[in-house]
Amino acid sequence: MSFLKVLRDLLGKRESPALTPDTPGLEIVAEAFDPAEADSSVLARSPGWVPDAEAVLRHHLTLPRERVAEAASILAQDGWDLRERSETDGVVRVEAQRVQVLDALHCAQERSRMAGLAQRLGGDSLGWDARQPGESPTAPA
Repeated sequence: MSFLKVLRDLLGKRESPALTPDTPGLEIVAEAFDPAEADSSVLARSPGWVPDAEAVLRHHLTLPRERVAEAASILAQDGWDLRERSETDGVVRVEAQRVQVLDALHCAQERSRMAGLAQRLGGDSLGWDARQPGESPTAPA
């Protein structure tokens, strides 16, 4: 392959901006806060979810103040960004966020992982939600 062909191919591909947790216009397209409901059911009942598109997956946790840094360090190893949202009496509500393509298997695996981590650190896993751009051209109307 010639250098010019490679360059032409690279320049010809106009990638859309990378999705981040801070991308403007993100809307919740799926949410699971009932531990008895299967993640496959959550996704099946979520008409706004675009299965082939990336989403910001957010797990909502509560942790003791003194364990937040430890949780952030553990989660960062797999690309999770831990953000503090509020604190009451030494218990911090946090969100672990990561961009990924959603499917039921990975949602279930991560839900289990977050529950185990929160329990190990003396906290609780409340549930998860997923956000995608609201103006997605492939999103159902």
